[in-house]
Amino acid sequence: MTMQATKVSVSLPASLLEFVESYRTAHQCKSRSQVIEQALELLRSQELEAAYREAAKEVDPAWDFAIADGLSDEAW
Repeated sequence: MTMQATKVSVSLPASLLEFVESYRTAHQCKSRSQVIEQALELLRSQELEAAYREAAKEVDPAWDFAIADGLSDEAW
């Protein structure tokens, strides 16, 4: 599945550009854009994991007791 891409301009320090080029070559990426896309997907995934961890802290432990009230024994 190919997504529609929007072209943008990004300024990077020389050290990061060198890393992007090195990664592109080592991992046979088609372009710098592909390297940056992979990095952003990883960053988004990390943010989502952090949000899930935070949401899990908000779960009321009493809820486990409430959902275990025997309904699973009933035949629907």
